[in-house]
Amino acid sequence: MAVLVLRLAGPMQSWGDQSRYTRRLTRREPTKSGVVGLLAAALGRTREEPVDGLAQLEMAVRIDQPGKIIRDFQTERPEGKDALPLSHRFYLCDSKFLVALGGPVEMLRVLEGALKAPRWPLFLGRRSCPPDMPIVMHLVEDRDDVRAVLAEEPWCASARYRRQHASDELELVCDAHDGEACDSQADYPLSFSLTGRRYACRPVVRLRIPNPEQASELHAWDKSGAALDHDPMAVL
Repeated sequence: MAVLVLRLAGPMQSWGDQSRYTRRLTRREPTKSGVVGLLAAALGRTREEPVDGLAQLEMAVRIDQPGKIIRDFQTERPEGKDALPLSHRFYLCDSKFLVALGGPVEMLRVLEGALKAPRWPLFLGRRSCPPDMPIVMHLVEDRDDVRAVLAEEPWCASARYRRQHASDELELVCDAHDGEACDSQADYPLSFSLTGRRYACRPVVRLRIPNPEQASELHAWDKSGAALDHDPMAVL
């Protein structure tokens, strides 16, 4: 078993799981269907090919920089036809995420190579959302706990965000384990076929973990002995 760590960042992202008609929403973190679509594009799979193996990979997302939601108005007038209704499309702006995928090491090695040299263009949820490169951080072999791996990864927020937002904790959104209290999201892909996309519900758990960067700074302070030597009552 192994864990493949990805960094998903770009000017805009959009991860919908309840988009209908003229209102296209986005979740605040990558969906499993969106990540599986990214992997399938890297491998060069068509929409008619199965995605079972990719969807079965365990997934966890760490929200390093939440960003903000923006709305775009779009319309279209096909040649010789009336204009289509105005649509409202929502995007995440200036967001950064770490995604950990757990599964067989041989499969993850293939995905690592495909993401570094993708067969088809990659995008973050929608085709109008290209990613920053590189996407692949590294492959951690002989590990199978996606949550533990993300708990050790350095904080990938931008320098500006770090200055404006001191964060002691980061949020994890993970595939739920048996027996965990969880929510349900309709983002487990069954088929991307053009004749009818199909999705199932996925049990999801949300956790808070210490920011690895803040934890390491605190550990360094404690290790130096400064905190232990200081007597707050000495001035009295």
